[in-house]
Amino acid sequence: MKQGIHPAWHETPVRCMTCGTTWTTGSTVDTLTVEICSNCHPFYTGEQRIVDTEGRVDKFIKRLQQRDEIRTQLDKVAADRTPLDLPIKDLDIGARYTNILEANGIAIVGDVLDRLGDEDDDNSILAIQGIGRKVVSDMRKSLRAKGYQLNN
Repeated sequence: MKQGIHPAWHETPVRCMTCGTTWTTGSTVDTLTVEICSNCHPFYTGEQRIVDTEGRVDKFIKRLQQRDEIRTQLDKVAADRTPLDLPIKDLDIGARYTNILEANGIAIVGDVLDRLGDEDDDNSILAIQGIGRKVVSDMRKSLRAKGYQLNN
């Protein structure tokens, strides 16, 4: 071992700032302080406290219930203000598609909702010549934006 390159080794007192306990250890510094020690740490003393008195799961369930109540209220309001006799011109799908739908007996939103079923259904709006998936998608978006409830 080389002489003069190693730091001085001291018997160092360690003091806990929380409970004031002092003990001795070996170190290269003169004094040490710690915030908490094994004499006052809740894990070692058995005095652990649970800060969360109401469980996280309970809080989450309450938030879900509040969300469901708000959705129910919004659905009631939307059902009250969405008439089924609204003309399909108000869906903003374009004059061409509006004319095609009107020529096939679909003139109001109620007719659209009756025929707007599964996209793979033969009786759906897709069976009409000149109406494709893009138009059906645009109608669905417009209906949702106006507050109508759709199954899919």
